[in-house]
Amino acid sequence: MIKLENVGFRYEDMVMNFDLQAAKGELVGIIGPSGAGKSTLLSLIAGFDLPISGRISIAGVDMEGVVPDQRPVSMIFQDHNSFAHLDVWTNVALGISPDLKLDPQQRERVDTALARVGLSDFRARKPTELSGGERQRIAIARALVRDKPVLLLDEPFTALGPALRRDMLDLIKEIQKEKQLTVLMVTHQPEDAKYAASKIAFVQDGRITDVLPTRQFFADKAPAGIRAYLA
Repeated sequence: MIKLENVGFRYEDMVMNFDLQAAKGELVGIIGPSGAGKSTLLSLIAGFDLPISGRISIAGVDMEGVVPDQRPVSMIFQDHNSFAHLDVWTNVALGISPDLKLDPQQRERVDTALARVGLSDFRARKPTELSGGERQRIAIARALVRDKPVLLLDEPFTALGPALRRDMLDLIKEIQKEKQLTVLMVTHQPEDAKYAASKIAFVQDGRITDVLPTRQFFADKAPAGIRAYLA
């Protein structure tokens, strides 16, 4: 579903190079030290950053020249990207059309997404009236109405407590299974990746050094760099 082949990028003094494959319906955790290039990896897939070499393909289609809003990708960030002056329903509807000119079928999609994430009763509220977890549910609902096959998560639950993070991960896992989404999740919480991901990519110094099934990633015989990071 997602394939990165020798994808190069330069950020200040760091030259990055990524190779990665993720199958349809797979949830891949992305773990590594701060500044290693994890968020850049997602930005390259989403099209916010452009590679200086290599190839990114999604569902067999080369993404070169494809602008971000035309890629089959939705992305959820740590700050949830809600507009404080707009109500919850409108924040979600923006995922379909920036001009908010929605037909009845599209309006129904917004209502369905809000119900799926448990925000139907909050549709008229402003994001500032909601908890952190509820604001992240707005971002998840917006991703649902976009109805793209790839979901990128850039540390979206970092500011939440352990119990609430687990609730959000359960919601993501349910949606991923229902829609057979391919999900890449950057996290600084190894326990989140251990709980949700089927395999984990370890990023260090601008490279993906290892991609392992989750059980092997956390095993005593994992590569030394991984064990040092987890320690």
